[in-house]
Amino acid sequence: MAKNVKLLCCAVLLLALLWCRAAWASEPVPAIVEKVCSTCHGMDGNSVIPTIPKLAGRHPDYLFKELSDFVSGKRTSEVMGAIAPTIELGELRKISAYFGAQKSTSEAITDPIAAALGEQIFLNGDEARGLPACGGCHEDDGSGGKRFPRLAGQHRAYLIEQLHKFRTGVHLYPGARFMREVAKRMTEEEIRAVAEYVSAK
Repeated sequence: MAKNVKLLCCAVLLLALLWCRAAWASEPVPAIVEKVCSTCHGMDGNSVIPTIPKLAGRHPDYLFKELSDFVSGKRTSEVMGAIAPTIELGELRKISAYFGAQKSTSEAITDPIAAALGEQIFLNGDEARGLPACGGCHEDDGSGGKRFPRLAGQHRAYLIEQLHKFRTGVHLYPGARFMREVAKRMTEEEIRAVAEYVSAK
C-alpha cells in the first residue's frame, strides 16, 4: 500500500513538472517583440539578415543598456535611433528579458584555416602587438555578459562590419574607445578570421 502511494505521488509530481515545462514553453511573445522587433531581428532574436544582429542569448542587462543608449542618443543608428525612443521603459525591459532568454543559433564554418587563426586571436590575442584576447571581455565561449555583448553565433558579416566601424572611428559612443584601439591593431585577415571562428560558436 505504501509503495503504491509513493508511486502515485511520484507520478503526480512528474505530471506537475511536465505541465510547468509546457507552460513555460508556451510563454507568450511580448506584443512589442511581435509587432516591432521581429521584423528585423526575428521572433526569437535570431535575425536571418546577415547585417542585422542576432539578439538571442545576450544578457538582458546588456540589451537594456544598449536600448537605453539608443533612446538617449549615446548610441546612434538611423533605424534604432528612430524606433527605441518610441518604446516605453517597461517595454524595453520586456524586450531585453525575452531576447536574453532565447537560444542563439550559430553559423557554419566556411573557411577552416581562417577559423583556426580566429580561434588563436580570440583566445590568446597577440601580446607582441598589444592585441588582447577577445575572450578576456567576451568570455572564452563568446557568451558575453552584463557589460560586453555575446559574440558567439553572431552573423560574420555583422561582426566584420562592426569591427570596421570601430577601426575607422564610426562608433564613438561611450565605452567604444577600447574596441576602437583593439580594431586598429587587427589586420583585415584577422578581422575576418575572428568573425569566421566566433560566428560558429
